[in-house]
Amino acid sequence: MQEPLLGAEGPDYDTFPEKPPPSPRETTRVGALQNKRVFLATFAAVLGNFSFGYALVYTSPVIPALEHSLDPNLSLTKTQASWFGSVFTLGAAAGGLSAMVLNDLLGRKLSIMFSAVPSAAGYALMAGAHGLWMLLLGRTLTGFAGGLTAACIPVYVSEIAPAGVRGALGATPQLMAVFGSLSLYALGLLLPWRWLAVAGEGPVLVMILLLSFMPNSPRFLLSRGRDSEALQALAWLRGADADIRWEFEQIQDNVRRQSSHLSWAEARDPHMYRPIVIALLMRFLQQLTGITPILVYLQSIFDSTAVLLPPEDDAAIVGAVRLLSVLIAALTMDLAGRKALLFVSAASMFAANLTLGLYVHFGPKPLAPNSTMGLESVPLGGTEQPLATPTSYLTLVPLLATMLFIMGYAMGWGPITWLLMSEILPLRARGVASGLCVLVSWLTAFALTKSFLLVVNAFGLQAPFFFFAAVCSVNLAFTGCCVPETKGRSLEQIESFFRSGRRSFLR
Repeated sequence: MQEPLLGAEGPDYDTFPEKPPPSPRETTRVGALQNKRVFLATFAAVLGNFSFGYALVYTSPVIPALEHSLDPNLSLTKTQASWFGSVFTLGAAAGGLSAMVLNDLLGRKLSIMFSAVPSAAGYALMAGAHGLWMLLLGRTLTGFAGGLTAACIPVYVSEIAPAGVRGALGATPQLMAVFGSLSLYALGLLLPWRWLAVAGEGPVLVMILLLSFMPNSPRFLLSRGRDSEALQALAWLRGADADIRWEFEQIQDNVRRQSSHLSWAEARDPHMYRPIVIALLMRFLQQLTGITPILVYLQSIFDSTAVLLPPEDDAAIVGAVRLLSVLIAALTMDLAGRKALLFVSAASMFAANLTLGLYVHFGPKPLAPNSTMGLESVPLGGTEQPLATPTSYLTLVPLLATMLFIMGYAMGWGPITWLLMSEILPLRARGVASGLCVLVSWLTAFALTKSFLLVVNAFGLQAPFFFFAAVCSVNLAFTGCCVPETKGRSLEQIESFFRSGRRSFLR
């Protein structure tokens, strides 16, 4: 008979609990890959991220179309376009705030399913919009749904995934968000803006249908005293032939040693606040790289930098690069580790933002002022710079630099910050803290998106790119000093590490 994981005196938090000999197939990466049920459950959940990615960049082709709309009720001024682009992030912040309650009240799965309500309503409002208020409300509702799923889906995926493939599965939320954005860019070449909103309803309905047949997180069920349901859920996720006794005992013991509610005194304990602070700073620094304003105003940025190719084609190319990069990250994260990819990611984004800033400052000006960005009075180059022409290959520089930025972000600081958030947060605070991380993330994104055009008009398009480059250099130092390496560790092992009080992080 297998010995219980922990003795009567409890775990030794000075070391990680070790697993038995790796005979059960679910403890290995190859064995985990053979179990298709956990992948099906992950796919059902991350359809919410597809909708999130689709909604995030919805304004990229829609703002230019509405600025030239013949309908006076829908024609956008520069200020209105700025609000239409940025109000999504306010909705996402509200969604993150609600996740602080719903994640633990309803559970991870039901919270994800609940997000379909505001998402479907938001798309319907934008599809039938006959005034600015409907556009803004629809954008806010889709943002709310995105913020809610951003807090719930990574937690759900990390809690159902075996340790051997948690990195790969943990990258799928970002992968699907990227695929959603790419789908929007592609459909934007074919469909008018109203039909783009109609198309956004599809993934939401499929997500609801599939999630209805998926189990809840075993860790959440155990935390609510529903032990038999948790055992059934874990058995379903790992497969009929898997020996789940050791894993179930480890999760069960960790849950039993924690009270159901986090007290203020416990929140001040280093093993609680250290991982929460790390997760919050990662979400804050992730947004300060400039990813959200760059994605929201992507076509407009290409218009303003006189890129050789049509802006809508450039946006589709960048979306394809982003998808490929996240796929590479998903395949290598459990092999190379989290920190190595974060270093490469930050260095790539630094080089890309610096290149964009230098190009805008010293490079050619566009042939005509661009109304979309509101840059009529802002020269993109010096007065002595040559004008860009349709055959000037120098205008490919911003496209290539943006591709490098997106590639770097999508390989590291995009998916890994979400994964690490769900990995390092303690179980008792995971629901609330993940919502807090999303709240901080999207409040930062709103501030950046709303101020982006103001900074551009005041200081030129190069100013935000130089700022983003400086932030990426800070990210390099933060990764080296503060970010733990969690590759191959169970969630209970990671939590045990922080309980040990050791000052050095995992390597």
